[in-house]
Amino acid sequence: MEGLSAEGSILNQLADPALARPSRIDELRQKLFGADPRSQTPPMPAVPQPASRTARSAVKLQGWVRQGERITIAGREFEGMVYVGTPPRMNSHGYGEKCRAYIDPSLSVASSDSDRNGDGMSYWPGYSTIPAVCRATYLDWLEGGRRDATVNPGYMFLFFYGLERRFLVDQPPEEEKKEIVAEVERLKALFAQNYSVQRYLGEFLDIARIVAMGGMPLDDPALKQSILDNRSWDLPFSLKFALGRMIAESKAFDAEWLHLWLMCHPERRLRTPAERCGEEFKALFKLKFDALYPDGLKVRTPRKQLAMNYRAASSEFSCSVNLTAGEGRDVAVPDVSDLRSPIQKAQKIADESMDELDKFSRYLGRNADGRGSIEAQALLPAALWGLFPSAELQELKKWVREQVAAGGLVPALEIVSRMEGSSPDKLGKRQLTGAADALARIGFGMAPDPRFSLRGPRIDEPVVIFDLAETVEQLEVVSAAYRAALFELALATFVAHSDSKIVEAERRALRDKVEATVGITDLERKRLHANLKWYLEVPPDMSWLRTRLKEVDAEHHLALRAAVVATAHADSVIQSEEVACIEKIYKALGIDAGLVYADLHAGEVPDGPVRVRAAEAEAPGERIPAEPKARVGSLDAARIAAIRTDTERVSNVLGEIFAADDDANHDAPRTHALLSALAGLDHRHAALVDLLVQRGNWTQEEFAGIAGQQGLLPSGALEAINEWAFEKFDEALLDEYDGYDVSQDIAEALRAEMSKGDN
Repeated sequence: MEGLSAEGSILNQLADPALARPSRIDELRQKLFGADPRSQTPPMPAVPQPASRTARSAVKLQGWVRQGERITIAGREFEGMVYVGTPPRMNSHGYGEKCRAYIDPSLSVASSDSDRNGDGMSYWPGYSTIPAVCRATYLDWLEGGRRDATVNPGYMFLFFYGLERRFLVDQPPEEEKKEIVAEVERLKALFAQNYSVQRYLGEFLDIARIVAMGGMPLDDPALKQSILDNRSWDLPFSLKFALGRMIAESKAFDAEWLHLWLMCHPERRLRTPAERCGEEFKALFKLKFDALYPDGLKVRTPRKQLAMNYRAASSEFSCSVNLTAGEGRDVAVPDVSDLRSPIQKAQKIADESMDELDKFSRYLGRNADGRGSIEAQALLPAALWGLFPSAELQELKKWVREQVAAGGLVPALEIVSRMEGSSPDKLGKRQLTGAADALARIGFGMAPDPRFSLRGPRIDEPVVIFDLAETVEQLEVVSAAYRAALFELALATFVAHSDSKIVEAERRALRDKVEATVGITDLERKRLHANLKWYLEVPPDMSWLRTRLKEVDAEHHLALRAAVVATAHADSVIQSEEVACIEKIYKALGIDAGLVYADLHAGEVPDGPVRVRAAEAEAPGERIPAEPKARVGSLDAARIAAIRTDTERVSNVLGEIFAADDDANHDAPRTHALLSALAGLDHRHAALVDLLVQRGNWTQEEFAGIAGQQGLLPSGALEAINEWAFEKFDEALLDEYDGYDVSQDIAEALRAEMSKGDN
């Protein structure tokens, strides 16, 4: 049976005065801080006062008054759990001669006034040595049910000195020990913000649990929670004893004990997910532990034995605890303090658990009340879904399956609204990334993924939802081949869209390109197909591509040239718009545009309409022959140049015609000045730029409005202006971000140029 050792089983009356004096740390604290650092504590919730019992005078009392008895001293009636009477002498050395905890009824008590701040209290107060006004304050605190946390904590310590003496020196019955432990726990919670209270009362509770642990099963949840609640800078002694006892009894540790050991260990490395998502972290830790150690974790027996000496907070006594374990309680308890291997194993499990909870934790950091929402639940590791179920998540799965079956094109706003429970005014990268991650954890993908796409979908644009056939925890982990293929796909669809229509042959060629991509996983191939579907629905434009093209190194130029040329050949007819589009790409890559014709010359494409065979007389209609396959040969570069020249000539003629109509409605001098300052732009685009540079940002609606005033379509105007800005300043004038941000460097240069023209 564990308990006090023979040499300290009652009371070690300390013969050595040094042991009865404050510790060196406490002496230094007094010198540094003067007043007891225990003196600053905010108020705590009160607990109900026990029902009144018959009180008795303290005149004839001597010794301990149990809980349940009420006494009256100096007109104050209060509950027991105190020593009353003439205080016994503790030693003959003059320091703390009289027992501090005894309430001596013969001493004077101030009839008025109080000292709630404890100005008259010493570091180790004793009822017999504090001033009468402090005795009055102390008795008032007792009469109030010991519930006031706004008084100096020294009054609480004066009461606590009696509790620790009664428990460790008098060795009361087990029932009374439980009452004392419960009261100390209440006081510890009452003064929760005071460091000294937490330290001294925590140390007492540690030894009190060990003394009582002989009859307490180690799997008692209350024991484990109490250990966790009282952790500090070192392993709680009660935890050391429990762990050592399990080793001594040849018991394997389960996940809960290893988790508790790690949580209390001074060298633990815990990040935010372990604290913010405590329950989820503990559950995931257990799942991983059980998978690794289905029979529990066996730990070697340390040579060092556990020993404990308790020095009373009152400094009046010390005692040692005899620690044994085993069936007959005759086996020494080993000391686990220096064991490293179990903690290293626990830390590895913890690191993996925290990594998997990281996104869930970040979501809760942004949405403190978001636990249980669809997005939060979807970000929770799939292994925990059974332990933390969500009906909303099941509804989301059902809805997503229906959308995929219907083709997979879903408004981006609807996806985000379902995730967040409300419709945002605009879509940001964080929202879209969260939606993609949430869907991936229920086995579905979303294209585009804002981490890799050239831009995310606008609020009025769709996204593509598709079946991943598996849950994915980390969508951000992709191969370099996937990134390259995704960019090539964007370029290829840009070319395919150049003539404003995409025929089936081009779609088939783009799908074949995805299938032919090497160095990617099956999952990445699915994601490429979904992104292709989105690119076909939401065409890329040059403003997306230009910055990325400038970053491409020469080594990859050939692959990009092959991709765009192959797309141009896909439908067997090369349009002039496709040629112009490829020229833009080559220029952005820093490649001579003249190479376009040489590259296109790699395959012969018939120039002219496809001949349709005439139907026979008896046929009810005409049958369209299959599309001809591209033949290897030569491409008539002169014909392509002629088409290109004709296109430019017609565009210039039409531009002059429209310009003539507009000149009548414009201020001729101002228009001339603009066209001079903004050489390379027609008057419509020049007038638009003149408006744009007056502000730093335009919403999409505002940009569409001022473009419309000039008779321009917003998308075409954006591309034309940015093309011109790149030619002139090697930078886009407009950057798409929450509308359109205007480059201030370009704006200042243009305003300066236009002001010269006005002069």
